[in-house]
Formats: sequence, C-alpha cells, structure tokens
Amino acid sequence: SSGINAEYGYRRKMKKGTEQDVAKKRARKTTKFQRSIQGATLENILAKRNQKPEVRKAQREQVIRSQKEKIKAKKEAKSSNKKKTDTKAVRAAQKKINKANTKSKPGRTGVMM
Repeated sequence: SSGINAEYGYRRKMKKGTEQDVAKKRARKTTKFQRSIQGATLENILAKRNQKPEVRKAQREQVIRSQKEKIKAKKEAKSSNKKKTDTKAVRAAQKKINKANTKSKPGRTGVMM
C-alpha cells in the first residue's frame, strides 16, 4: 500500500496525468506611456518636446549666459571685498607687530633644568 502512496505523490509532483495540451501563457507586450515627473507636468513636457530645436537651443544659451553673468558678478563682489581687507599696509603692520612680539620675549639662555 505504501508503493501506491509513493507513486501518487510522485505523479502529483511530476504532474503526470494532467492536461498537457495547455498552451504556454504569453506575456502581454508592454506599451509605452508618458507621465509627469516631479516639478514638471505632462503638458509642460509635451510642449517642450514639440518645440523647435532652434527655440530650445536659444533658451538654453540664454539661461547659460545669465548664470555666467551671475557668477561673474559674485566673483567681482568677492574680489572687491578682499581688496578692502587685504591691503599691503595691513599686512606690513601685522608683520611689524609679530616682529615686536618675538623680540620682547625673554630668551632661554641660562635656564637650568
């Protein structure tokens, strides 16, 4: 009787006696679709895509130009600030102060350990 049970389990595991004419399920073909992303609606994306390349190029160049001007203005402001604080006179005065400080310190001659 154990032989019958073993055979039954085997047949079930190996799928014997079931319908083998079942066709393999085909995967449905994927379809492309567009959706909006964060910061841009679908209408904006489609409008940009449908623009003429020349228009897009002109817009891009204009944005780049404005960014470069911003950076240039920042650099100029920074350099003018630096000039106000880093003059040669200020540096010379600091050197003099440093020299005076080093001279006034007592030497270590004659110190016994």
